[in-house]
Order: sequence, then C-alpha cells, then structure tokens
Amino acid sequence: MELMITLKGSKYTVQDKKQGRTVYTIKKKGFGAGRYLLLDPSNYQLYSLVQVTEERKPTFIISHNDSSIMTISCKSLFLDPTIIVEGRDINGNVMKYALVSKDHKNFELQKDGLACGSVRTELTVAKELQYDVVIEDKIFDDYIPLFAIAVDLAFGEINRNI
Repeated sequence: MELMITLKGSKYTVQDKKQGRTVYTIKKKGFGAGRYLLLDPSNYQLYSLVQVTEERKPTFIISHNDSSIMTISCKSLFLDPTIIVEGRDINGNVMKYALVSKDHKNFELQKDGLACGSVRTELTVAKELQYDVVIEDKIFDDYIPLFAIAVDLAFGEINRNI
C-alpha cells in the first residue's frame, strides 16, 4: 500500500497514491500539543494520537475507543534518528515497530525487526512537508498513518529548516 500524507491548514489528508482518493483525514483537536484524530471518509473516529511529553524527544499515545493501545517514543533526534512504537493492537496482539533513519527524512519501517515499509519526507513546491508511506499490504492497519504524524511532530521542524 502506498499513501501520501499532506498537511492542509490544521488537518492532514491521507490519500491512496495509486487511486488518488482520500482514505483518511487526521484533524488536530485542542491547543498546544493537542490531540490528533484519525477519521475515515465518513468522519468516523478510528484512532487518536496524543502527545504526552513536551520534551525534545516527544512521546505519544495511540488510543482506540478511549483505551491506550500503543506508545510511540522518539529515542534519538540526531544520531541515528529513531522512533519506537510498542503496544497491543485492537485484538490484543503484542507488536513492536521501529522507524529508523540516517537523515531525519527517510525512515525504514520495521515490524519485529524486519523491514516492512518506509516513511519518506518530501518538500513540496509550496515548501510544505509531505509524507510518502509505503507498507506491505499484510502489515497495514488503520493506525499506520499516525506514525507519519509522529515523524512530522518529532522531526518536522528539523526538516523544514534544512
């Protein structure tokens, strides 16, 4: 599956790159760190992403039906930039993802230590950041676009200023 995530105002639009249709919308709720809601095309809330620390290396929680299911932690900003995702999916299965990079822009997505996709940061003509997510179909789940939002929140300012 190939997705393109773009920021438009205070919301992110997630499109299927092959079909060009909008698959999800991610809207920011609240001020400051805020809360990001992942909505399907009928505006049904699937998941939420909440930043729980305001530190240089942020931490986020992904929730489903107001129940925390995953923690996303930025482990390193500069030397081997890395984001770790740990928790349980909605079926209770233990999972561990890692987003690893050498340059803050191009992240390899790994599940349980095996490469399964990527999150690439592109700079648009309008000088906005766009995220291209490629992931194996059998690994994909609805919460995956929130990983790109975590990359944007952790590394977006660095990438805008390069």
